[in-house]
Amino acid sequence: MKILVLIDGSKWSQKAALHAIELAKRKDAEVVLFSVLDIKEAKAMAFNFCAQSGICDQLKGYEGRIWKDMRESIEGDQNSILSRYRGEKIRCSSKIVEGCIREEVLREANSGEYGLVVIGAFGRSGKARISTLLEEIGGTVRPPLLVVR
Repeated sequence: MKILVLIDGSKWSQKAALHAIELAKRKDAEVVLFSVLDIKEAKAMAFNFCAQSGICDQLKGYEGRIWKDMRESIEGDQNSILSRYRGEKIRCSSKIVEGCIREEVLREANSGEYGLVVIGAFGRSGKARISTLLEEIGGTVRPPLLVVR
């Protein structure tokens, strides 16, 4: 069995990854850590910085730096989790793709490779409401979906 764990850099996705360790041990499962980098998010962050600072002549440069920081951050998160999994002797790999988060998660989750998808209940915003991604994919993911709080 393969378990897909969605990692977005939030403490909730970290909790989901830790919960998946126990599942993987019990089921002798392989785990795939999956993250999506969305260029629209980098563009929005750069635009917000530009609007607040009033320095908009370097917008493309801001986008590039934010994009690089986003990639480094998610790679760091995944590497940290991978180390933990390997310490627990669990087969684990990671995958980072670029694109629309909803579309890429659905494509990966519904690829037929996974017996379970694990997601944190909340996203990076930390708002006390269910994650936007969970709302968007909840009814369209084919494998069972485990939501970790």
